[in-house]
Order: sequence, then C-alpha cells, then structure tokens
Amino acid sequence: MTVRELRASGLESLALTTELLQRVRLADPTAGVWEAADLQWWWRTPRSSDTVEQLFWADDVGPVAAVVLTDWGMTWGCDPIVVPGVAPVTLSNVWQRGLLDVDDLGLDEVEILVRDDDSELRALVASSDYVPRTEQSGITWMDLEDRPVPASIPDGFRLVDRATPTGRLHPMHRRSGESVDDRLRQCSLYDPWLDLAVESTDGDVAGYALFWFDPVTKVGLLEPMRVEEPYQRRGLARALIGVGLERLVERGARRAKVGFGSDAGFKLYTGSGFRPTSTTTPHRWTRPPAERPAELPGPSPDAGLS
Repeated sequence: MTVRELRASGLESLALTTELLQRVRLADPTAGVWEAADLQWWWRTPRSSDTVEQLFWADDVGPVAAVVLTDWGMTWGCDPIVVPGVAPVTLSNVWQRGLLDVDDLGLDEVEILVRDDDSELRALVASSDYVPRTEQSGITWMDLEDRPVPASIPDGFRLVDRATPTGRLHPMHRRSGESVDDRLRQCSLYDPWLDLAVESTDGDVAGYALFWFDPVTKVGLLEPMRVEEPYQRRGLARALIGVGLERLVERGARRAKVGFGSDAGFKLYTGSGFRPTSTTTPHRWTRPPAERPAELPGPSPDAGLS
C-alpha cells in the first residue's frame, strides 16, 4: 500500500488528526492516550501551533500516522500517533521526524504524555533525553450498559446546556477565553446539547462538564469536568456525570472515557462507575542552554534620539 507524506495546519490539520485517531480507536479499543475529541477540545483556544504545518502520513484510505505539536504556553506537546497493526510507518520513524520538527521550530521545552505500559515509546523518549516527571495521571473507561443510575441535580441548582442560545458567555470563558464558544463550534464532534453546566438560582455558574460523542467509534469522552470551589462537595459533579452519560447513550455511545490527573478526580470517576485501565507519566525535554540561540543585544536607551 502506498503511503505519502503531507503537511497541514489549522482546521485542516484538526480534521486529519480526528480521522487518524478514529482509525486508531477502530483498530484497538483502548490503544494510545488520546481520543479524536481530545484534540478537538484542545482547539478551544487559539494557539501559535495552529499555524504549524503538522506532519502526516496517509494511505489510500486516510491518515495512518502523524506528529502533533501543540503550544501549551510554557511548554509544547509532541504526540506521535500511529494506527496499530495498519500503518507501514513505524513509531520510531514518526518519533524521529517529530524530533526534527521540534528542532526546526527551535522549541526549548517539549513534553509528551506516555502510558506506563507503552514500553516502545518509553524507550524512544528515554533515548532522546526526555526525563519522566513526578506527577502521574491515568485513563478510565466505562461500558455504558453498566452505567449507574444518575443522581438528581441538587436542590437550589438547575441544569443548562448550550443547545438553546442564551446570549451569555460560555461558562468556560474565564479559563479558555471569550472565543471558546466560537472555537468549539468549529469542531466536528462538538455537540451543544452535551455541553452541560449547573447554575445556582441566581445564575452563577457552579460547575460544568463537556461530553463528546464520536459517531465513528461510538465512544463518549468527558473533557473537561469542573465544579467551582464554593460549590464543591454538594454532589454536583456526580449529577453532571450522570446526566452526561445518559445523553451520550441517547446519542448512540457504547463506551465512555475520562482521564484523571489527581486523587480527587480518580475517586470521582471510579465512584461514578469508570474503571481505571492505564496510568500515564509526562516526560519532558529541555534544550541545553549552550544549544539555545544567543539573544541579540537590544537597542541602547538613546537609540533613535537626536
């Protein structure tokens, strides 16, 4: 089978990455770290990586591998993705090309999230001087036919979604920027009916949870999930999860996935019926100071003055 390389940026890159991750999930029910919806969630806010020409490999069906570079602010992410059992392109080749792109972009700090049971990728990042961090996270899954009975929304709160226009800013705008609503609506997997929030009777946003349904893989993803501090420990998170899972089933989802990055998140999701399946560790590379380009001297204080 002929495989060709191509480059794409912006929404074209997002569409290719979506198709690639869908192929990964169809090839293996639990492989990798990311769902297609994860990458669409990352699109919620503008990033300098939006304009980066991302590298893909494609066969006659579609993309089979890619290197995804994402600007997270203080550091960049580098994610090599290969369709298991299908791609003639090896993970080692993809990773090496990713390293070249990191160098070409002159990035000084790069991080990759690696599953602890992925011995091949762990060996590749270790050989490239990526150092494991101390923090750990993980992945949980649920067969939706085994979902628990949903909890009721507590008294004094009401459930809202984005399916009906309200004219108000998106509940996530404080953390994701005022363009978050427009950016989410550019994503093929975004469903306003699955974009949930709970409000107090005076209209204050107490918490939110965004569910994603992928009609190709029949997988539902929860990302993000948050209850604001003044409203925690009132059962709002469990209630939001319960409603979201029911709506995913109505859309046609068969399984649901959510990642955790804290003990509190782990307890919430496992207490809601999710089952942990793998753990993940971030690995970070920092360019040695001697290899960084020298800063040019700035203009003298009197430059341009007569």
